[in-house]
Amino acid sequence: MDATTASLLVATGLLAYANGANDNFKGVATLYGSRTFEYRGALLWATATSLAGSVAAVFLANGLIGAFRGTGIVPESLTQDARFLSSVGLGAGATVLLASRIGIPISTTHALLGGLVGAGFIATSGGIDPRVLASKFVLPLLVSPFLAIALTAGAYPLLRAARGAMGVTRDMCLCEGARAEPVVRAADGALALRSSGVSLTVAQSSRCEERYLGRVLGIDAQRVLDAVHVLSAGLVGFARGMNDAPKIAALLVGAGVAGASPALWGVAGAIAVGGVLGSRRVAETLSHRITSMNHGQAFTANAATAAMVLFASRFGVPVSTTHVSVGSLTGLGLANGTARWRTLATIGGAWVTTLPLAALLAAAAYLVPR
Repeated sequence: MDATTASLLVATGLLAYANGANDNFKGVATLYGSRTFEYRGALLWATATSLAGSVAAVFLANGLIGAFRGTGIVPESLTQDARFLSSVGLGAGATVLLASRIGIPISTTHALLGGLVGAGFIATSGGIDPRVLASKFVLPLLVSPFLAIALTAGAYPLLRAARGAMGVTRDMCLCEGARAEPVVRAADGALALRSSGVSLTVAQSSRCEERYLGRVLGIDAQRVLDAVHVLSAGLVGFARGMNDAPKIAALLVGAGVAGASPALWGVAGAIAVGGVLGSRRVAETLSHRITSMNHGQAFTANAATAAMVLFASRFGVPVSTTHVSVGSLTGLGLANGTARWRTLATIGGAWVTTLPLAALLAAAAYLVPR
């Protein structure tokens, strides 16, 4: 194995690992944020569903492999050049890994695009086709978060009205396993059991959460909601794996180092490892620092994210799972009035710098002799 091929394998592995660390929790952040699952349970569900989506990409999402080889942006010869593709992977992977270390969710798609532009600019002496860049990549990346905001903010009041029409109410309860005791808040802010008036301790108050009371088709409403919430989180994880794995595998396929199926299997494994080992900091940001959420609100955001990313993956549209997920959470924050604008401003700043940073790192990597 020569040095160029080895560097491409390292770059692809780095990018896949970083993608897992930064993106793994985007499907299950609402499970963790709404306390439906603890961190470990959410992490296990995210890893399993993302891995399943990565494997499904072998059969359903090969269009994204061609898209992220850079065809149309740079000359065709470069899309088969291992040195160029390894530079793209190194620039994108280092950018995503840095963001993961500081707990900021950014777009692997955006980082890959920056890597393509940076390495391509050096390799072609500025011969990048801006029209293809704008129409095939930049437009979907810019539009998708705003569509997610609108979809979630619009769906939430409709679902809330449907809940009311079914006679399902929402109440604050002290939750002890399957038992839920309704509580009330006194004028001084203290919580007490509604049935007896007994004040709760600080430890008991920390376990209080909103629950849905009533029945849907004869089944406890909270159980129904939890089930569809977990399912929607799994769909987001599946969609993320199906959307991201082909983009990364494109580096190996383009250079002829591996066929589509072996490349996707290898990338799927590296994404899973990164998700297990490196998700915690981004998980806290997504789950707790963008908006507060109850079970129903969390489900709404996840359903919107799953629908958009699955649609994009099926038809080869290179949207960012991060942009869609954060857009959905932002739409939820607008709908329930709890959006945390400082966190969103920080994330927005990171999104603006993702492309130029990845471009600079990829350009520097291309200049290193191999």
